[in-house]
Amino acid sequence: MDSFEELEVVKLAQEGNQEAFAELFQTYYSFLYKYVLKMTLDPQTAEDLVQDTMLKGFDHIQKYNGQSKFSTWLITIATRLYLDQQRRKKREWFWQKTETENLSRSLKWQLSYKGFEWGDVMEGFNKLKSEVRTAILLKHYYGYTNEEIAKMMNIREGTVKSRIHNGMKELRKELMQDE
Repeated sequence: MDSFEELEVVKLAQEGNQEAFAELFQTYYSFLYKYVLKMTLDPQTAEDLVQDTMLKGFDHIQKYNGQSKFSTWLITIATRLYLDQQRRKKREWFWQKTETENLSRSLKWQLSYKGFEWGDVMEGFNKLKSEVRTAILLKHYYGYTNEEIAKMMNIREGTVKSRIHNGMKELRKELMQDE
């Protein structure tokens, strides 16, 4: 699509013509996907990001002023979405790190109060499978119900109960062996 034709299609899309936007989507999808894939190095993330970019482009097509190529405008949107996503991940990581440190201090105090050594508990806790550790943390530290945990982990409620019960049993067994 040459620049004159591109401007005509964009103008139609700005006037609300769905077919014109679909044509823009089809024209630039592959180009945008290749760019985003190089940026993210993850096909699923790239696919999601391209979808978000196209949706945002559709929602804000009125803001496109033609001073740059339409493809450049889409790349700008994709880049900003990606950087925002990375900032959120960094904040989430920092929050999780802080929460983990708080959990560690809280557990250490509670266990030392009950006469257990911190190293023994963490060693036992770390031996649990990640899905079991997650269920135990959600239940006993964050206070979620089994039903809520089941929805979060996308498993049945009975599976949550089983993981928590067996995980706690395994943890107690580890602690009793160390005494």
